[in-house]
Amino acid sequence: MRSQRLDPLLKVMQQRQDTAARDVAERDRALLEQQERLESLRRYAEEYAATPDTATISPALLVNRLAFRERLNAAVVQQAGIVDHNRQLSDVERTRLLLASRETKVLEQLADSYRAQESKVAEQRVQRELDDLGGRRARAAALAADDPEPKT
Repeated sequence: MRSQRLDPLLKVMQQRQDTAARDVAERDRALLEQQERLESLRRYAEEYAATPDTATISPALLVNRLAFRERLNAAVVQQAGIVDHNRQLSDVERTRLLLASRETKVLEQLADSYRAQESKVAEQRVQRELDDLGGRRARAAALAADDPEPKT
């Protein structure tokens, strides 16, 4: 049967789709983790920038403070880049999942179509056999009605 020949391929396609779904989930988890890191860095940078600079701070501490704020801002920019990269990877995985889902669906539809055709052929075969059997019985009954003498 053609439909049964598609079963191994359908199984492979479903496994590919399952793998793609797991990859999407992993990418989404990684993206969420990177977004949380970015938000933490932003909050820390805002809190650090919000602390008042006092006039009593020495010039060396002020230079250190400004240098740290610059490094902190650079870290925020770098983390934003990491988030964007992870978002792109997540989008790629979603596209792969979408394609795998479409391929699986097409294959399932093809298998269903083959099964429907096979079922129709089987039903037609059974109907022909029943028609043949009915025809033979009708001929046998007609012959029996024409020939009332039983043959011994």
